Amino acid sequence: MKIGERGQVTIPRQFRERFDLLPSTQVDFVELEGQLFLRKKLSRPPSNFRKWVGYLKGKPRNVDQFMEAIRGR
Repeated sequence: MKIGERGQVTIPRQFRERFDLLPSTQVDFVELEGQLFLRKKLSRPPSNFRKWVGYLKGKPRNVDQFMEAIRGR
C-alpha cells in the first residue's frame, strides 16, 4: 500500500468490514512507541467515565472553587 498524492490511503475491505469502518466513521491517528496507529473515535465516553458524571454537587464558578470542591475544603 502506498500513500497517494493527496495523502490518502485505502483501507482494505477485509479491515473495513471486520472493524465496521463505514464512509462516515470518524477515526484518529495515534502515535505509540514510534509507530502510527489508526483507531475509531469513540462515539460516547468510555463506560468507566460514566461513574464520575455528576460527581461534584453544584457547578463551581471558577477553577479555584473547583479545586476546593474536589479537595474537600
